[in-house]
Amino acid sequence: MRLSGPLTVAEATALDRALARVPAEWGVAVDLSAAGAMDTAGAWALARLRARVQAAGAALELLGADDRRRALIETVAAALPRPDEVPPGRRGLGDRLEALGRAVAGAGMWFVELTGYLGLFLARLGRALVRPREFRLTALVHHCQDVGWAAVPIVALMAFLIGIVLAFQGASQLRQFGAEIFVVDLIAISILRELGILLTAIIVAGRTASAFTAAIGSMKMREEIDAMRTLGIDPAMTLFVPRILALVLMLPVLGLVANLAGLFGGALMAWIELGISPAMFAVRLQEGTGIGHAFVGLSKAPVFAVIIGVIGCHAGMRVGNNAESLGRMTSTAVVAAIFAVILADALFSIFFAQVGI
Repeated sequence: MRLSGPLTVAEATALDRALARVPAEWGVAVDLSAAGAMDTAGAWALARLRARVQAAGAALELLGADDRRRALIETVAAALPRPDEVPPGRRGLGDRLEALGRAVAGAGMWFVELTGYLGLFLARLGRALVRPREFRLTALVHHCQDVGWAAVPIVALMAFLIGIVLAFQGASQLRQFGAEIFVVDLIAISILRELGILLTAIIVAGRTASAFTAAIGSMKMREEIDAMRTLGIDPAMTLFVPRILALVLMLPVLGLVANLAGLFGGALMAWIELGISPAMFAVRLQEGTGIGHAFVGLSKAPVFAVIIGVIGCHAGMRVGNNAESLGRMTSTAVVAAIFAVILADALFSIFFAQVGI
């Protein structure tokens, strides 16, 4: 087949229709020695012809084409969309084991990366203690206000409602045995030891881990982190240390607020439902509940804070160059932080049970 004249966008439609009528089963030779100018539209028509010929098991030969035309056809052919591969309908045992192995390996790599970010935070924190001038106190105060003071209303309301629910449900069950007074112990131990700090950490994980990921991820999308490195500014010292340290400082305070609000809600419901006066509630609280339960609950707060902060910062640094990646990593950070907090709380419970605390 011999082509002549320009192969440009003006003739692309007619050229494509003519090439579509060429039989492709026995191979095609195209002579371009008499062809005029060729742009990407003409190269697209020839690339489509070559793909159709190759799909038929034959070959397309270009005659009289210089290097520029061949390079243009190859470039256009490489940019043609490829159909998505259809996954097989049935998967065997080997495929399932391979998928499981890949998932386990991916989880292991994720844990290794988190450990690296934890080590980076501790190293930069140690450097800040040695060189206080490098520490950004203004950023720390700003993040303390953001993750601490701004979260007090939602944390207090959550704990207050949880205390009401515990008192109401406990009263309904203990009334059957005439042991209504023990509802105070139920409320105090549940809130001080477990629910107060755990639910606070879950709220902070959903609220703060997503904020860390969105802020750092947006900076990474706009290449601000690369600009910081170019200017000699350490992103770990500037972005990670103030955020994680603010969580470490403020989460115990939020846990204390949750404990007080939960006890207040439980005392209010016990007064309404069981007739236990606030004075009797306070006396029973002092006699039946030791201060150690509060220390057990609050001792978990720094660990939860480090987990939430490291996961949020790590997810922010993994954001790509598009908004879809930012949304995906934000949701991933929230889910991972909540799961890690619950897992850590379970490990704490097992540890305290084993040591008898």
